[in-house]
Amino acid sequence: MGENQLLVDTDILIAYINRRAYRTYLQNPQNRIYYSAITKKELLSKQGLRASERRAILALLRRFRLVRIDQRVSNEYSRLRTVYPSLGKGDALVAASALLRNLPLLTQNRRHFRVVKELVLLPVLPE
Repeated sequence: MGENQLLVDTDILIAYINRRAYRTYLQNPQNRIYYSAITKKELLSKQGLRASERRAILALLRRFRLVRIDQRVSNEYSRLRTVYPSLGKGDALVAASALLRNLPLLTQNRRHFRVVKELVLLPVLPE
């Protein structure tokens, strides 16, 4: 059997941290999970984050693969912001990361991303 690859949005990781939601995706050894650099920034910049929470977030992220913001991601981000002006900056970075890696996106914020026609959104499965 092959490996499934997907990119997760920040909200998915928050739901996993808070209530172990999305285990079907995140704990499946057949899945290779990616996240955008903006997701890491959003998770670690939470107001009042304790050192223990920071360590737990970093430990979780080490299980997955980081998509860095390089020139290609920056170019795709710019294209998306031009073509889809309603797309927020963070969402455009996440979408650019998914598109450049040809990864489907798992997010609870489907309405934010559904404007991006070429982006594949995964179904949010009940836990």
